[in-house]
Order: sequence, then structure tokens, then C-alpha cells
Amino acid sequence: MATGGEKRAALLRQITEEGGFAFVASAEKAAAGDLRAAEAAREMAWEQLHSAPRAEAGAAAWRDAYALACLHVAGLRAAAGDRSAALRALDMGLIMGGGLLRAELDDAIAGLGRGEAAAVPVADGDVQRWEEGIARGRDLADVLKLLPVNSLSCKQIERRSCISLEAFIRDYFLCESPVILSGCIEHWPARTKWKDIKYLQSIAGDRTIPVQIKELHEDISVPEYCLAGGGKLQSLNAWFGPHGTITPLHHDPHHNHLFAQVLGRKYVRLYPASISVGLYPNPESMLSNTSQVDLDNIDEKEHPKTAALEFMDCILEEGDLLYIPPKWWHYVRSLSISFSVSFWWRTSDLPSGSS
Repeated sequence: MATGGEKRAALLRQITEEGGFAFVASAEKAAAGDLRAAEAAREMAWEQLHSAPRAEAGAAAWRDAYALACLHVAGLRAAAGDRSAALRALDMGLIMGGGLLRAELDDAIAGLGRGEAAAVPVADGDVQRWEEGIARGRDLADVLKLLPVNSLSCKQIERRSCISLEAFIRDYFLCESPVILSGCIEHWPARTKWKDIKYLQSIAGDRTIPVQIKELHEDISVPEYCLAGGGKLQSLNAWFGPHGTITPLHHDPHHNHLFAQVLGRKYVRLYPASISVGLYPNPESMLSNTSQVDLDNIDEKEHPKTAALEFMDCILEEGDLLYIPPKWWHYVRSLSISFSVSFWWRTSDLPSGSS
């Protein structure tokens, strides 16, 4: 297994092959203690992440390069006594960086310890606003005013109560059909702990959302449904957001997706992969899993096929799991303060006709 130093050296060689000579020069200066060079390298990597689409291998290398630059910046900021800036850099490395140096990022965060923000008491007024924010979105008439046209008027997603793994595979997984599974995560500590803003402040008060913070990870568990198809968990993310947060229409390439609504409520709309052409996928290769359609304001001249498409939708309540089959398009809107967790898993070979 390659050491940290070997991984970094191999990465810099790859970035050189990608034409990133200036980045490599700045990274070498950063490793020697030059903060300005570290910041310059991070900015260069950031620009590459947001430049024109490149080959997949090159894009992955620049994500790893961004993580490396964040590690350099964080180390130098921490050495100067600026813990807050160091933590922000490390969190951005986790959010935007690749997987090559993730263990180093996690170790660096652990080495910083708890900050002052975690010790700041939560005011009574903030507690009240938090509780009110969680309780929003329960009046259906008000909710419908916020949602895209025709919401909750087509086929709603089937809801089942904590079915067996075998029933899930037979009735939904093999036929790639969405389903809401209720009552399956009531045992999670997160179902009660995450309602307490004082608890979240103590754990994550000085962290950059949307990092999945290790201490919060201990409050959840991987649902057994992720074993379907001989599955292997590929990634896990926590999503936190206020009322009105929107995730535009997109799909998750290749992976099965189980979406757990831990706190608050969300509206979700799904379109099957079979009607992708009517959702006008982005022509750029790196954005091909995103739609050009704004469901909240459909331009019928630019996208004339979309309005007539059939879809499935629902309001996810606290404690619900939503199964989203591979390549199904989904749009999500928070109806309240919301905390959700996504599990993606890849399956082994399955019989013909299944994913």
C-alpha cells in the first residue's frame, strides 16, 4: 500500500502530465512552508474544477490536487494559530476534493480537536426558531403554492411499512420501482438527537456543511436494503438545509439510492430513465446527469416535451426511506428545516432485465 508521501508524489506527476506545472511548483513551495504558495495552489485547483469539461482521469486528478492544496493551507493556518481557517480548508477538501487523500483530511480534522463554536451556548430564541423551522410545511394548501405545477396530482410513490429485505428485492428492486419505506429508522439515535439544536451545536457548531461528520455518522446505521443485489455501499452523505432548499432535477449515474429523511419534510418528484429525452439532459459530458429544465419555471418554448411527461412524487415525512432506482431523475425541495442521509450502493451481476 502506498504511503502518504508516495501518493502525493504520484499525484504531482499526474498533474504535471495534465499541464499543471504552476500548480506543482506552488505545491512544492507550500510543502516547504509558504502559505501564499499554498493559497495560490488551492486557487489554481479550484479554477480547474470549474473550467471546461476534461477527461474523467484528469478531472479526478484535479479533485485530488485540490484536496492536497487544502491540506497544505490547513497545516500552515493551524501552525499560525488560526484553527477556524484551517478547519474550513479541510472541510472544503472533503467536500470538493477527491478520495485519494481523504484519510489524511480526516486525520487532520481529528488533530484540530473541538473548537470554540462547539462550546458557545444556544440562546432560547434560537431553540424556538429551530423548533418552528422543523415544524413548517404541514399545511398542504400552503405547500402546493411553493411546488412545481401539477405536484401531487399524478401517481404518488407507493408507501410500505418496514417490509423485509426479500419483499423489497422482489417487489421493487428487481423491477426498478421507487418505494417509500416507513418505520425502518426509528431506532436510529439521529431520530431524536438531531432534533436537539444544542446537541448539533456541540458536535458540529464550527463545521462547514455539508460535510458528513464522524460523530453524526455514529447516530445512524446502514439500512439492510443496501444489501440488495449483493450490494456494496459506495458512498454516504448527509444533507442539511433550511426551508426552501432545492436540489434541481438530476440523476445518480449507475448507483441505487436510498434516501433517509431524518428530520423535517421534503417534496420529491421522480421521472424514470426511459423518458430522459423529454428532460433535456445537459449536453456537456460532465453534466450529462443534470437536466436543463427548471421545474419551478418550465420554459415551454425551450423544453416543449417536459410539461406533458408523467412523473411520480411524494412528501417525505420524518422517518421515511425512499428508494430511487438507478438513473431515475429526481427533484427535491425542503418544506422545513431538513436533515437527510443518502446511501448509494452498487450491485453485483443480476439476472437479465435488472440493474
